[in-house]
Amino acid sequence: MTAMTATAPAPAILHIGHTARHSLVLAGRSIVKIRKNPESLIDVTLQPIIFLLLFVYLFGGAVQGGTTEYLQVLLPGLMVQNTVFASLGIGMALNADITKGVFDRFRSLPIARSAPLVGAVLGDVVRYLVALAVLFVTAVILGFRVHTDPGSFLIAIALMVLFGLCLCWVAVLVGMLVKSPQAVPGTLVGILFPLTFGSNVFVDPATLPGWLQGWVHVNPVSHLTSAARGLLLGGDWAGHAGWAFLWAVGIAAVFMPLALRAYKRRVG
Repeated sequence: MTAMTATAPAPAILHIGHTARHSLVLAGRSIVKIRKNPESLIDVTLQPIIFLLLFVYLFGGAVQGGTTEYLQVLLPGLMVQNTVFASLGIGMALNADITKGVFDRFRSLPIARSAPLVGAVLGDVVRYLVALAVLFVTAVILGFRVHTDPGSFLIAIALMVLFGLCLCWVAVLVGMLVKSPQAVPGTLVGILFPLTFGSNVFVDPATLPGWLQGWVHVNPVSHLTSAARGLLLGGDWAGHAGWAFLWAVGIAAVFMPLALRAYKRRVG
């Protein structure tokens, strides 16, 4: 009897294993939805290209003295911004699923309660990778070049995707709290715009007012952008990557439990 007890899996471990398996299955559902409805990626593919062309050719000469030079500085920041804004989609998609009753069907299935949310978040990895790939390929066509090695490039991509996965829990929380999918982007823009435009993505922080420089220096998007520039163009990046990682973990630690709690209240 004692031996059987010693070799039996702990219930907590079994629960985590089941939750992970169910979440991966539902992540596959999210990926299938993207494959059947590629138009859902327009917001993370077409819009960033417009931003790239707009800022490089309208403001490159004024900000950096030339479009080629500004392209090198701008692209890593735009890749970060694209990852941040890609998190908008998950809040809208989850809210739409709840409104249509999809989560009522999930609730009737023998799956972990948190699996639909975790699966949707994991499925968003595809959105991030597609968004980054389209933007990077466009920039290469325009003349951008990586000045480091493939390993550094992959670290930069992994860091951006990790940050996006953690940040998207903010979108999940908003999606659980608002009543309609249309209210999600309007609410999140008020959060994401200060993060992306109040950073070092577009201009040198030294040109900004003193009070704004203080925010830029602690902004996680600034740290992630500096890390991406170091990894893609060369230079110090480890310290900024460390701060970006800590910010990402902190955001997930705060907003993931809040989102799960709001989800349980919403679906009953």
